[in-house]
Amino acid sequence: MADTKKIAVAGAAVVLVAIVTIFASSYMSDFETSRAPNTEDEFQTLELKQAPVLGSKDATVTIVEVGDYQCHGCYNWFKNTKPAVLEEYIETGKANLIFVDFAFLGRDSPKAAQATYCADDQGMYWKYHDLLYSSHEPQIDNGWVNPERLKAFAFSLDLDMDLFGSCLDSEKYSKRIQFNSQQAREHGVRATPGFFIIGPDGQQQITGAQPFSVFKQIMDSMV
Repeated sequence: MADTKKIAVAGAAVVLVAIVTIFASSYMSDFETSRAPNTEDEFQTLELKQAPVLGSKDATVTIVEVGDYQCHGCYNWFKNTKPAVLEEYIETGKANLIFVDFAFLGRDSPKAAQATYCADDQGMYWKYHDLLYSSHEPQIDNGWVNPERLKAFAFSLDLDMDLFGSCLDSEKYSKRIQFNSQQAREHGVRATPGFFIIGPDGQQQITGAQPFSVFKQIMDSMV
């Protein structure tokens, strides 16, 4: 697996600010149809300033994944496609990855998304993210990501349980999840997973848990 780090999309990550802004313009477009980037005066931004980034800050391509932890298609992509994307593009420094929560599938989805940011407070966002998808169960709201299980996942990662529990119980990150999910609804996002592949000269969209070959064709044209 690639080394992971939390990169603030500000300060030293000036390039990433521009990338995220480009993503935001596409995020506001029709989700199922690829299109050219909007002009600058059309840009609308999401609150991604604290988005954890997987991979090198110097990567020329960013993959933005829009997902829900209870989404079985997201799990399929995580299991079947993401390993090859990691190996060929993220671990080699060619691309990095941002995950944007669209927590809409069930009552437990927002809490699961919040839990990842509580883990991020302790520098464990991506390990917690991966653990959720590795532990995925196909039935929505069957209890596998209820608050008790979310705390159990944190315990298994040896997180400070007082800090994690306080964060989760207080819903510290609820507004962050609500905002991004509402933006998705208001601007036509209808399915997860969804991807925006953003390069120096443009961007392309992918809808659904597509095989690695689909990502490779697009990525190779950008890196």
